[in-house]
Amino acid sequence: MANNGRRSVKAKKGPTIGTGGHGRKALEGKGPTPKAEDRPYHKAHKNKQLAERSAAKRPGASRGAGARSGPKGRATEEVVTGRNSVVEALRAGIPAKALHVAIRIEMDDRVKESLKLAAERGIPLLETGKPELDRMTDDAIHQGLVLQIPPYEYQDAYELAEETVDKWKKGHVANAPLFVALDGITDPRNLGAIIRSVSAFSGHGVVVPERRSVGVTAAAWKTSAGAAVRVPVARAANLNNTLKAFKNMGIYVLGLDGDGDVSLPDLSLAKEPVCIVVGSEGKGLSRLVRENCDQIVSIPIDSAMESLNASMAVGISLYEVSRQRAAK
Repeated sequence: MANNGRRSVKAKKGPTIGTGGHGRKALEGKGPTPKAEDRPYHKAHKNKQLAERSAAKRPGASRGAGARSGPKGRATEEVVTGRNSVVEALRAGIPAKALHVAIRIEMDDRVKESLKLAAERGIPLLETGKPELDRMTDDAIHQGLVLQIPPYEYQDAYELAEETVDKWKKGHVANAPLFVALDGITDPRNLGAIIRSVSAFSGHGVVVPERRSVGVTAAAWKTSAGAAVRVPVARAANLNNTLKAFKNMGIYVLGLDGDGDVSLPDLSLAKEPVCIVVGSEGKGLSRLVRENCDQIVSIPIDSAMESLNASMAVGISLYEVSRQRAAK
């Protein structure tokens, strides 16, 4: 056959010029498998979206665990996690915003009691996906139960004292104003026990500094055994200035310290308006707070015992004040 003068050329093996390695792209992998919550078709993704929308609707909600941060870094929300902790908190009557229950949670006696107590108190029950529970608790062990605690509404220390003194002068309050102020106390269980003692001995409030001090947490609520509902806790922007203001109102400021000016049984100011100030077990009263006290009161104890727990010292002091006030 004639080839019209043309020579046949055999094709060379390998890629031709200009292919750009199209075949290589086909061999490339698609990367690691995305997490379940990142796959649009997966149920976990829908739970994540619902959780994010729910969190966005909650006032002051933010990502975090335990205490949620609000303006100026102050705690605005707290969560109680775990079946034992949640049921004990509900038994203690701790105020709660909502009880989050895991979807398809495995029921036991603690879960059943938690649901029953929440229903009796009218606490909203929210069925929540595990990703949201993990986010709320910062991946803590929650066992499918998370109790959301609303922020405690503190009163202003000056306003509380002024209002109490005014009521006492008008005869609306039988006992002279009686307050307890905390100086450097950071253990919420101490605060809870002090609130309980203040309630037991007809006190009118507890004052805590705004900085470097314990606040009303779930642990404080629990230790107070419900007394936190009856006894107001007030915040002082500056404890020393607040104590000075109390003195101007006619409230005597008494500091508790082992090296006191007067022994507790010899206290002569018990029937007057009084604010008892207690420091931490280790450091005691700070220098400035000590200087702002009208008297430093000591509790007689065995010399072998160096000091008393703060809440115990407050309880003993409040008992003595109450005893003297009741005496005719």
